[in-house]
Amino acid sequence: MENPNSAQTRRALIRSALVMASGAVVSACATRTLNIATAPAPPIPVPAQVPIPSAPAVAKAAPKAPGNIRPELFKRAIAALDRHSMRIPSHDRIAIADFATPSYRPRFHIVNVGSGEVQSYLVAHGIGSDPEHTGLLHSFSNAIDSEATSEGAFLTADYYVGKHGDSQRLLGLDPTNNNAFDRAIVVHSAWYSNADMIAKHGKLGRSQGCFAVGENELAKVFERLGPGRMIYSAKV
Repeated sequence: MENPNSAQTRRALIRSALVMASGAVVSACATRTLNIATAPAPPIPVPAQVPIPSAPAVAKAAPKAPGNIRPELFKRAIAALDRHSMRIPSHDRIAIADFATPSYRPRFHIVNVGSGEVQSYLVAHGIGSDPEHTGLLHSFSNAIDSEATSEGAFLTADYYVGKHGDSQRLLGLDPTNNNAFDRAIVVHSAWYSNADMIAKHGKLGRSQGCFAVGENELAKVFERLGPGRMIYSAKV
C-alpha cells in the first residue's frame, strides 16, 4: 500500500508542473502577442509626386479694331505685322489699305497701334485691278506690267523725287507683292486722287498700281507713316 504522504507529494509535484507548464504557455503567448504588438509596421509606399497641372496658356488677344476699320481686316493686318516683325523696324504705326471699299470713300487708314488713333485718306487703285473703271477693285496682281494693285504687306522705304514728284519706295514682303520694287510700286500724290474727283465723277481715277493719294494729303501721309513701317493692302 502506497504511503499517503508519498501520493500527496506526487500530486503536489504534478500540480506544480502543470502550473509551471501553463505559465510557460501563457508566457509564450504573451511574448508572441507582445512581439506582434511591438513589431514595426511595414512601410507604407509613398506615391510619386503628382505634377500640378499648369494653367492653360491664354492666347494674346488682338488689339480691338479702331475707328471705322473692319475687325477682320485689322486682325489680318496685325497678324502680318507679327509675321514680318523682324523686317519691319517700327511697329508703332501701320497703314491699312481697305480695297473692299469703293474709291470714293477714305480707305487708306494710318493707325497708331498703341492709342488706336486713325487718320483716313482717299487712295486710288490700279487700272489693272478695275479695267472697267467702276470705282471698285476687282482683283489683285503681282505681275510685271499688270498695272494692278497688289495685296499683302509692304515695307515703306526711302523717299525720292520721280515723275510723280515726291514719292516713297515700297518693298513687297509677301509672295503676292514681292515684285513691288521692280514694278516701281510707290506712294505718291496725283490729281486723280483729289477729293474733287468724287464731286465730278463719283469716284477717283486709277493709278498704275501705286498707292496714289490726294495732292494736298501727301505731306500728311509721309509725316504720319514715314520709312520703316508697314502698309497692309487687302480686300477681305
